[in-house]
Amino acid sequence: LQGVGVHVAAQLLISCGQNDRIRSSAAMARLFGIAPVPASSGKTNRFRLHRGGDRQANRAIYITTITRLAHDERTKTYRDRRRSEGLHNPDIIRCLKRHIVRDIYQALKTDLGWT
Repeated sequence: LQGVGVHVAAQLLISCGQNDRIRSSAAMARLFGIAPVPASSGKTNRFRLHRGGDRQANRAIYITTITRLAHDERTKTYRDRRRSEGLHNPDIIRCLKRHIVRDIYQALKTDLGWT
């Protein structure tokens, strides 16, 4: 996958391990601390990242996100579109991390034969 190097892949495999709790990309995001949590107040509708989870896996996903922002044209287009919608960089990175977890889950599901 774009932006996933040897160290990132190793960290993600270590974090996933033989974990039976990972039945969906949402469960993987929760395990990695990337699942969005509502943080709304009044008329403001916002989300933040879950503070729990595996911090090393969260960092690996962050490194992948930054790498994709620097080198992947689809990610740059997504960033520009979301910026025009009024989102700031931390919010865009939060959304991108969730998309990347979906991609990684599908790749692991295919490669490891998860059902």
